[in-house]
Amino acid sequence: MRKHSHIIVVTVLVSLGLFVFVAPTYANRAIGWLGGLAGYEIPDVPTVPYHLGLDLVGGTHLVYEADFSELQGVVAADSMEGVRDVIERRVNFFGVAEPVVQVSGENRLIVELAGVTDIQQAIDLIGETPFLEFREFNEDAAASVNQEVVLNESGTVSLDDENFLAGWVPTGLSGKHIRTARLEFDPSTGAPVVALDLTEEGAQLFSDITARNLDQPVAIFLDGLPISTPTVQSQITDGLAIISGQFTANEAKLLATRLNSGALPVPIELISQQSIGASLGAQSLDRSLTAGLWGLVLVGIFMIIFYRIPGITAVAALGVYVLIVLALFKALSVTLTLAGIAGFILSLGIAVDANVLIFARLREELRAGRPLPVAVSEGFRRAWLSIRDSHVTTLLGAFVLYAFTTSVVKGFALTLGIGVLTSLLTATVITRAFLSVFVRPSLEDKHWLF
Repeated sequence: MRKHSHIIVVTVLVSLGLFVFVAPTYANRAIGWLGGLAGYEIPDVPTVPYHLGLDLVGGTHLVYEADFSELQGVVAADSMEGVRDVIERRVNFFGVAEPVVQVSGENRLIVELAGVTDIQQAIDLIGETPFLEFREFNEDAAASVNQEVVLNESGTVSLDDENFLAGWVPTGLSGKHIRTARLEFDPSTGAPVVALDLTEEGAQLFSDITARNLDQPVAIFLDGLPISTPTVQSQITDGLAIISGQFTANEAKLLATRLNSGALPVPIELISQQSIGASLGAQSLDRSLTAGLWGLVLVGIFMIIFYRIPGITAVAALGVYVLIVLALFKALSVTLTLAGIAGFILSLGIAVDANVLIFARLREELRAGRPLPVAVSEGFRRAWLSIRDSHVTTLLGAFVLYAFTTSVVKGFALTLGIGVLTSLLTATVITRAFLSVFVRPSLEDKHWLF
């Protein structure tokens, strides 16, 4: 008992702190009641909300498909990661809480916006990100449609032919290579332009493009249409580019803003949309919490009836386990979905399973005539290998599910993994500390309680 007393004290104090963090509503009620008795006004504990997924709070589910048909030499996987990063930055910029943006397959992007029930609003948040790219003129491509490049007096390409786009081929330089974009004014004409600062990779690409197109036009395409076709006067190596066109100041400013929020490396098209109502999400959450509560109660009843005193200590350790896991969900901003809650409920059973192994071994030691302290010590020591192996195999399964599946299964795997790791602590340390309270001479001859 003396050996484990400090563990018990620390566990009780930490559990109180975790309870305040996990359930601040009840903690503030208690604080208010104590403040009233003492005649002082005690400030409330700040509330940190759980991050709930789309299926629990409602929201919008969108599926986009990327179009690679007009792009050459583009790595689909890299481009889709670029699209994902851009969309994620954009929805974060507009204040959407905990968006889920993930790549599905080779060319699809899934966007889940919890709390956004207006589908058109969600589409507007995402759909206005422009697709910017630099193209150069290719005579072979133009010849296939009898297209010739014609420069007008200003040195730009005439746009009077409907087959104009056929002669222009991508250079590999696109919106993903933009570091910043800003509104400026041409010092000679006063016309508004958009100045681009390219990344290191983009600067190298732009240097190569301008080197091989001296005295030739390089077109800047926005969403598949040319907005500027300046002629290259010299090689540009500093990674600075200018988009000029028939812009007003407001249009140039809007373009710079959109490019800063992310220009898509490939064009995307919305192919599926779905709205999930908040009432359905609330109903799912209530049912999930009810299932978790009943699972916890039934497990507790079984443990107490079947294992008596060790069962009581297991229930106490299980309460600590629940507080630790819920606190980790909050602290790590884990987005809880129905699948994630299912993983948590399953982890309750796994947490108890470790105690079952220990207590079953404890019974065998007592039946073999071992004194109570020795039986408890041997029960934990001999059950450890089985506990270790079962937890490691479950963690391996959770890791594979998290690494190679989609977000729904990822949520299940994450909550399951957190629960399994926590159960190692509660089963081998906390349960043992609590059980040490009952290892005393007065209970030596009352083995039936164990």
